[in-house]
Amino acid sequence: MNAIDANRTITYSAPGRINLIGEHTDYNLGFALPIALPERTVATFQPSDDHTITLRSDRDHGEASIPLDTSPGGITGWAAYVAGVVWALSDAGHRVPGGVLRLTSGVEMGSGLASSAALECAALGTVVTAAGLDLDRIEMARIAQQAENDYVGAPTGLLDQLASLFGAPDHAMLIDFRDVTVAPVPFDPEASDIALLLINSRAPHRHADGEYAERRKACERAAADLGFTSLREAQPGGLSALTAVHDPVDARRARHILTDNQRVLDVVAALRDSDFAEVGRIFTASQASMRDDFAITTDHIDLIADTAVAAGALGARMTGGGFGGCVIAVVPAAEQHAVADAVRRATRDAGYVEPAITRTRAGAGAGLEDR
Repeated sequence: MNAIDANRTITYSAPGRINLIGEHTDYNLGFALPIALPERTVATFQPSDDHTITLRSDRDHGEASIPLDTSPGGITGWAAYVAGVVWALSDAGHRVPGGVLRLTSGVEMGSGLASSAALECAALGTVVTAAGLDLDRIEMARIAQQAENDYVGAPTGLLDQLASLFGAPDHAMLIDFRDVTVAPVPFDPEASDIALLLINSRAPHRHADGEYAERRKACERAAADLGFTSLREAQPGGLSALTAVHDPVDARRARHILTDNQRVLDVVAALRDSDFAEVGRIFTASQASMRDDFAITTDHIDLIADTAVAAGALGARMTGGGFGGCVIAVVPAAEQHAVADAVRRATRDAGYVEPAITRTRAGAGAGLEDR
């Protein structure tokens, strides 16, 4: 590592993400199709010769001190995501500089928009730059994932980090998690007079809970019953192969994975033809699969998705790990206000907090900023 320039300030930002289709497929080595969001987390780092990183955030009134030799369990709470990055980099054999790291986030926490991955990737980008390391985006994604899995303790796949690092305006990313490849797919609903509505239920979701981990274990058990190391190996055999899965609940979980993998590829094909009616139909089918087979939606989320479709959306589905968070809907632009009003009315009448509804688009991926 080069000598530290204490007068140098490095600013790196990383976006949240929406997963258009392909839920819980990442750790099953399947397919997913996310977009990066316009909203970003910004990390500003002033390196020094200190043996700690002093962490400050606009979301917290205090500060955290992260020793450069931190290890899992050493730091908890919001600062653990950054501490995990420091630890994962060191674990990979890289020297990490100390300094002061300031964070400002426009990605709402707990909404299922990958705020943790945005935080990890933004912090990682500053430290990698300060250390003069030459890491490609796949390596960076793996380090950020290791931070979340092994330091924070959330058993997530690689989707969020890859989406944050590879995002591009007006493009989705077709991710193949078996080969760990990312291919851009044009995604410009605006050109077809289609609005992509992001409906934040304001019911927070949490990745590091038992439900997410149990879904992963169910998929692993199903794959083992089939004699495979992952459910991706079952894809060519189709759904008929699932009769060999011993537990009927595990079989339903596996059915969601196999069908959502196919839905990802079907959405990519529909996007090539700008067929947003077909995209919407597939979104709604995925929502049903997450509700009935994978059991990760909630009554609140189901109400939002069903109401949006009944009010004129071409399709709607929950996005993210589940148990709360956000719904996305593809809606003819002329109908967006009617759909939004219907969703607000239905949630209000059901006694839920009114959701936040915005029209969104695919934004740029992570990178250095000129400041």
